Amino acid sequence: MKNFRLIGFALLVLTLGTACSGNKENETDKSQKTTVETSDGVHVYYFHNERRCATCKAVEAESKKAVQELYGEDVKFSVFNLETPKGETKAEEIGASGQSLLIVGGEENINITSEAFMHAKSDPEKLKQIIKEKIDPLIK
Repeated sequence: MKNFRLIGFALLVLTLGTACSGNKENETDKSQKTTVETSDGVHVYYFHNERRCATCKAVEAESKKAVQELYGEDVKFSVFNLETPKGETKAEEIGASGQSLLIVGGEENINITSEAFMHAKSDPEKLKQIIKEKIDPLIK
């Protein structure tokens, strides 16, 4: 019975992520680290599509709130619409593929999209904790 609930929850999260991502390719499996060169400190980027569900909006709001509460002006938070030229250009520059929540600092690009969608509405404090765990090691 417990396994069925876990599978059901996983399918729900997958469905929400797919429904919110439109037709764009979405690579948001677990936290992923890739290399991106940045020299201006730590930056959190949220990329979204034009059509947005309540969870998409919650990911943006809760992530932004967490970053501001934890780091103030020391960590930048930016939002980009993937369906605009500016959003497309930034996503290509950062290496975002579809709707994403990325933490970029130094040479690291950490994808926490899955965690954000899982916790933004149901447990924002858990999302805040994940953001802190990912950003703290990047601040030097």
